Amino acid sequence: MGLGPESMKVEKWVVDKSKEKKKSKRNEAGREEETGCWVKLRIMGSCMPSTSRSKVDSSMSGISTQHVDNKPANEKSRGPPIVPNRSSTTTSNAESASSTPKFSEELKIASQLRKFTFNELKLATRNFRPESLLGEGGFGCVFKGWIEENGTAPVKPGTGLTVAVKTLNLDGLQGHKEWLAEVNFLGNLRHPNLVKLIGYCIEDDRRLLAYEFMPRGSLENHLFRKGSLPLPWAIRMKIALGAAKGLAFLHEEAERTVIYRDFKTSNILLDADYNAKLSDFGLAKDGPEGDKTHVSTRVMGTHGYAAPEYVLTGHLTSKSDVYSFGVVLLEMMTGRRSMDKNRPNGEHNLVEWARPHLGDRRRFYQLLDPRLEGHFSIKGAQKAAQLAAQCLSRDPKARPRMSEVVDTLKPLPNLKDMASSSHYFQTMQADRSQMNMNAKSGGKPQGGFITRKGQPVRSLSSLNVPQASPYRHSSQSPRPDVKES
Repeated sequence: MGLGPESMKVEKWVVDKSKEKKKSKRNEAGREEETGCWVKLRIMGSCMPSTSRSKVDSSMSGISTQHVDNKPANEKSRGPPIVPNRSSTTTSNAESASSTPKFSEELKIASQLRKFTFNELKLATRNFRPESLLGEGGFGCVFKGWIEENGTAPVKPGTGLTVAVKTLNLDGLQGHKEWLAEVNFLGNLRHPNLVKLIGYCIEDDRRLLAYEFMPRGSLENHLFRKGSLPLPWAIRMKIALGAAKGLAFLHEEAERTVIYRDFKTSNILLDADYNAKLSDFGLAKDGPEGDKTHVSTRVMGTHGYAAPEYVLTGHLTSKSDVYSFGVVLLEMMTGRRSMDKNRPNGEHNLVEWARPHLGDRRRFYQLLDPRLEGHFSIKGAQKAAQLAAQCLSRDPKARPRMSEVVDTLKPLPNLKDMASSSHYFQTMQADRSQMNMNAKSGGKPQGGFITRKGQPVRSLSSLNVPQASPYRHSSQSPRPDVKES
């Protein structure tokens, strides 16, 4: 669930090797342009609450269907999700509609949530018009809207409180049960690193949710969207710390332990100052109670992020989330996706490719995103690599608690020992330049090695060639204190 731009996507599938379901399209955070949801006019209906389509259709006549696709170029190469977006993908329209009478029995939300009428949210989003569209996923579409600061009435765009309105598409992969999970978890949980749920709407078979708007969208967009500037190292560590605090709250501070179960870059949303907040609680589960060590569930999650023992047994623990955090930390360090079949053989699975490097104090340099061009803390990168290795341990009991992860990450955003000023890194960069020159002159270096004084030396040339660097033009580099216009 993305609550900023680009947010909504479907990446959870049922474990079924014989079928792969189509992924949803992404959109860039904070933008109000027409997106892939609107490639064709006929698709627009799928982004509308079902019973309201006839009412809304008239407002859509004559709108542009210009396609603005911000999907990463290598997105189609990502491994298939291992589960459906939600466990109740078989929920029918009839079931959803008939669930309204027992709504009061199922809803356990705190009273601070606002209850909207459908018409209020329809007007707040300007009739769900395409310019307000932020993203699309299995739940439905997300629209940008404006409401009163302390009420439910719609207001003029650019005034009042900006919200992200998430609509339930009854023909999609999510249903009433997952809508309730969102409301019940986020309606009762409050933390600076969890996206804030403002309110909800339920009328007949209409299900909508209103969240705080996250102007910088998802972490996934910043790491992987084609053409995006690389996030500076300090901001990456700041985001990792914020996301870790969110998980630590769920595991250790909430009144009852909550297992998030779907921790990944697309579910980490960013505010204007790059503060990370967890979104999409449709897969969250209450943790084990009493003497129980785990919760037995249907295997749900996303391929490449789910802990191996959970995939094999269906036994869910908080350590399953810790493993997923390790995967995301690795993605942030490397600039690589957890699954990428466009990579050479042996590098499709990020975790398996990275494992041999994580424990080597010298080889771990080869893990780091080459687009950083040495603008990262040596000590911080070493600590992050060690932490990722611990989180990704094959033995769940050997993984740290999230509060320990938070303690490890706290100093990392402020470390100033940049690799670009170290002799070792400068030597490696010189080797890389020499390798590039050899390649241009027809040389055929093998395995990324060159020789110095008769000894083979590993070069960084085997990594991807960096794209345009923001570090040569510091004014373009994203900063934590930059505000959205």
